[in-house]
Amino acid sequence: MAKQSLKHVFPKALHYDPDWVRKHSMGENVLFNLESLTKSLNLKPGMRVLDLGCGKAISSIFLAKEFGVTVYAVDEAVSASDNFQRICSQGCEEKVIPLEADARALPFAEEFFDAVIVVDSYTYFGTDEKYLPYIARFIKPEGCLAIVDVCFTQEIESLEEVPEFLREDYQRYWYFIHTIAWWQKLWEKTGLVQIEAAEELAEADLVRKHYIEDFEEKGKPDPFAKALQLDEEGFISFFKLIGRRTSQSAYLQNYKPKSK
Repeated sequence: MAKQSLKHVFPKALHYDPDWVRKHSMGENVLFNLESLTKSLNLKPGMRVLDLGCGKAISSIFLAKEFGVTVYAVDEAVSASDNFQRICSQGCEEKVIPLEADARALPFAEEFFDAVIVVDSYTYFGTDEKYLPYIARFIKPEGCLAIVDVCFTQEIESLEEVPEFLREDYQRYWYFIHTIAWWQKLWEKTGLVQIEAAEELAEADLVRKHYIEDFEEKGKPDPFAKALQLDEEGFISFFKLIGRRTSQSAYLQNYKPKSK
């Protein structure tokens, strides 16, 4: 894809050094997916935003720089000290606060955030039906929960329905991936959010193409990129799901974080 075309679609993300972004993205270009998502959000300076599953915090840096929000960059698997060094190197230490925490055991007050944003991470914990009632507690009424992630265009109900190109890796990397309709139903039935967007990314083909090109250039094993490369029917895509927090109270029945 020509750089000029990418600049037209991702004007904010292309401000950042592509080598830096590639080095600190844990999969496809995290800023492409994030910019796609933020086109549907009304982020304003002064808002408090939780960047949940932030990885190496470049998404948090992007949010702080581009929208002037205060970001809590939370990840369980990446050192907060390492993230802090990256944050400082980008001059964002006043706007981005790094934390190491489990997505199921967050150290925040109820209704603390104007927005919770999850880029390429929600599928790892959000398939639990009790997770939305948990995370909703931290969002102000009228605040939003917004995710961008990978999806299937058809739901897989059994192993017999797994496409041939996914069978080798399905039970390791893909069994928790679902369709947009599956996710929308999961959220809607709680009454805790009003769905404002549930759709494939308009830029999904660009994200796919760019990720495959990066994978081919690096020449390193990557089961996700390999699957995208083999997917000739468009079975795998990327989606955004945005819910506006209602006034309904979140009821948690025996919800406990996983044991350490």
